[in-house]
This record gives sequence, C-alpha cells and structure tokens, in this order.
Amino acid sequence: MLRTKSGLPKHCTYQADRYGNRRVRFRRRGVSVYLTGIPWSEDFMRQYAGALEREDVNRTQVGASKRTLPGSFSALCVSYYGSPEFRGLNASTQKVRRNVLERFRAEHGHRPLKDLRSDHIRRIMGAKANTPEAANNLLKVLRVLLSYAVNVGMIASNPAIGVKRYRSRGEGIHTWTESEVAQFEGHHPIGSKPRLALELMLCTATRRSDAVRMGWQHVRGNEIAVRQEKTDEPLMIPMHPKLIEALAAVPRTNLTFLMTERGAPFTAAGFGNWFRDRCDEAELPQCSAHGLRKLMATRLAEAGCSLHQIMAITGHKSMSSVAPYTKRADQGRLAREAIRTLRAEHEQNLPNSETQVYPTAKKG
Repeated sequence: MLRTKSGLPKHCTYQADRYGNRRVRFRRRGVSVYLTGIPWSEDFMRQYAGALEREDVNRTQVGASKRTLPGSFSALCVSYYGSPEFRGLNASTQKVRRNVLERFRAEHGHRPLKDLRSDHIRRIMGAKANTPEAANNLLKVLRVLLSYAVNVGMIASNPAIGVKRYRSRGEGIHTWTESEVAQFEGHHPIGSKPRLALELMLCTATRRSDAVRMGWQHVRGNEIAVRQEKTDEPLMIPMHPKLIEALAAVPRTNLTFLMTERGAPFTAAGFGNWFRDRCDEAELPQCSAHGLRKLMATRLAEAGCSLHQIMAITGHKSMSSVAPYTKRADQGRLAREAIRTLRAEHEQNLPNSETQVYPTAKKG
C-alpha cells in the first residue's frame, strides 16, 4: 500500500476541521470521509477499506447508469451491489464476489435476465471445463445472485439451481508436510521474518488476511486474540511455545508483527506473494501460506481432536467446512486404531504359553 508524503495511506491527507483539530480525511471520486483513530491501526485501516469500497460502488453505479439496460443481467448486478445482502458481507468477500460477477457481466451484462435458462448456464460452465474450480466459483456466485433476483421479483425462479458442479480433480491448495516445514525452518532460522510468518500462521491456523493484522495489541498473556476478517468470528487461541519463541525478537513498537521492507503493514495479497517467494528460496515451490492452515487442521485431527475442538482453533462455522482438511488425517488415525484393535483381539485369542502349537523333538 502506498504512503503519501505525510505518511498516510494513499488518498488520505491531514486537514483541520471547523474546530481547528487535525484529522485524517479520505477523498477520492465522490467519497469524502474523516477517518478516526491512529493512522495504520487496525480500526483505522478497517475504515480506510470501507472508504475504498464506497468509492468502488460509486464508480460502478455511475458507470452502470450510462450503459445498463432495465431488466438486464447488468441491472441485476447494480441492484445487488447496493443491497443489504451484499453490503452486509465483509470487504474481502465483497471483492471476490464482485470480481467474479464483473467478468461475467462484461460478456453477458447486456442480455435480458428473463431469458437466462439452466441450459445457458450449463453451456457457460462447459466452456470452462479446463478450469473447473473457476467454473464452480462462478456457479456458486450465480446461485446467490439469482436467488436475490427471485427475492426482488426480477425473475420467477433461479435457473442456477440444479446445475451440477464439476467434481474436484484434486485436494486444492497443497497441504504442507512435516518434512516441508522442517526444510523451511532449516532455510529460515528463528529470528528471521519468514520464520516468524511461518510460526504465526501455522500455530494459529490463521488465514493470511488475519496474519497481516496481528500485533502485540492482540496478545493476552500466553493467548492471542483474533477476529477473523472473513467470518468476523472472535477467537482466543493459546500460543504454542514455538510461536512464543518466534515473537520474542519482535519489536513492540510496530502495529503489526509482520511489516514490509518499507515499514508498513502487508496487504493480504502482498503478503501471499512475499511468502511464496520465501518458499521458493527454501526450494518449496509447491507450498503457500494457506497450506499451513490446512496442516494445522491436519495436526489437530491426527492428535485426536474432535471437529468442534478443531473449529475452536480454525474458526470455521460448520463441520462440513472442516471435513476436507481432516478427511485424510481421520482416515489414517481410524485405520491405525482399527489395526490395533485387530491385533489386540488376535493376541487375546492366541494359545497360552503352556500349550504347544507344534510338537518338540524328543531328547535322546
């Protein structure tokens, strides 16, 4: 994120209000708001993100007014962006959903919504056969959008319901192995920023969007308080000794544990790219930040933790969301338990030591 000469985020300036107090003002493209709190703090940056989001909505709606046809797919998008359903989402979810819709809108925005049928969506999905995850993401967003269209009376039924997803070809983002963690640790020792990033994400099972916001203000004794950006779920997580060791060398003057080379907090995307480069340095090109979250869930499952216990660390709100992370670990653990049970049953049924299974040779 760019800093201005005054040390503030881009589009922000110091201005005196009518009482002569110096305040931070965000101003760009029809949005002018004062931001409160300490610049670059967590609360300040949340307000800043909200101001940027308002700017994006204004730009989308102004542009749409010049090109949107009533009853078109584009008109539906404009209505949805201004709805409580969309505005109630967190900023990161709004951004992802808008990106998916705008790509679809660029090609199909002019078409009448009432003419959209299930077979049209199936053909669009078929054209994305080489990128099944992208096709599935599109279908997921279309189902939500078209459900909104039904609720506001733009169409009578949702044509995306009943359209099948592509079966996943793999397990998604690579889950780190213990040997890969050891290899990363060998290349990035305690005291380095990459090692701090590893321990912070692994020991808290956090997403990169939450890791970049963590700082000393979140530490409560030997626990760390996390409010997840994606779900708004508040968590209190006991800190693993390895995380405590990694934090020992971190200055208490920074707003966040992880800082860029210019001394500013990371953005989630910028951090992801930076950490991927550190993985490449350790000759781990298959590894990424999110794979550490999956490894922690796997570790918890292999330790015999229940789904509710795992959810207390990862912050997932449903068991179905945790299941993909733990499926393999549960299978391996249950298989080992099954074999131990079988061995115990076998040993219990063996003849005692006084019974000779095979006759021994006679002496003399």
